Amino acid sequence: MLESMTGFGSAECVKGGVHVVAEVRSVNSRFAEISVKLPRQFSSYELDARELIRSSLQRGKVSAFLQVKLDEEMHVPVSVNREKTRAYSELLDIVRKEAGIDAPLSLDHLLRFSEIFDSDNRLLEKTDEVWPFVKDVLRQAVDGMKKMRIQEGEELARDCKERLASINAILREVQALSNDNVGAVRERLADKIAMVAGKDIAYSRDRLEMELVLMSDKLDITEECIRFASHNKFFTDELESSESGSGRKLNFLLQEQLREANTIASKSQNADISQKIVLVKEELEKIREQLQNIE
Repeated sequence: MLESMTGFGSAECVKGGVHVVAEVRSVNSRFAEISVKLPRQFSSYELDARELIRSSLQRGKVSAFLQVKLDEEMHVPVSVNREKTRAYSELLDIVRKEAGIDAPLSLDHLLRFSEIFDSDNRLLEKTDEVWPFVKDVLRQAVDGMKKMRIQEGEELARDCKERLASINAILREVQALSNDNVGAVRERLADKIAMVAGKDIAYSRDRLEMELVLMSDKLDITEECIRFASHNKFFTDELESSESGSGRKLNFLLQEQLREANTIASKSQNADISQKIVLVKEELEKIREQLQNIE
């Protein structure tokens, strides 16, 4: 199935007190260019994230952004660090005795040391535990981008098919004009020979017939029209193909179509056919513009 290189996907999820937001966007590029922006503590997983994205595409410039934070709506549980609380209590008691202070040690004194509490704020530092969840959210965003690329690819394929149908219709008209063109050229040449012969100039009738046959062969564009129609068929088949990487194949076929169009215009020596080929080349140029966005 045809796939565009333009797409956007996003995903957001909260799990175990961790809130992850992922955005992935892609635009045209001749190659696969991937950049990933991760929170500092997850920077070591950049290669893993890049490989996840690369596995889903062949071409396109992709930018991914990941935000990882604690869920603000979740009540963050706080626990007492018993060892530190005991250590600070003993330390303050020693200070009180050494300073000769008779006042007893109070809770207010201990609360001045935040180290006696352990908070789940440290959850984000456990990157090995959190990364699988972050990666899953990134995968959802990539899937969203992929879906959009496929949808746009379907629209591009539909447009190309309509233009190919128009080209095929014009080629049938060109073929019909070509059939009449050979006879018209023969008549013009015969008229010129008759004018020359009328001046009592000797000429070989056999040689004249041979020249007429050669000229008819040079003007015949049947072969080019058949090849052009064949390229159009292969082009349509590739638009409907389920294989990836169709963009390069379609560009090659387009080059062949343009070559046949130029050959038809140069061989025909007919103004009406040349005008029809101009219309064909206009349609091919519009298809070329669409192909710039196909993977």
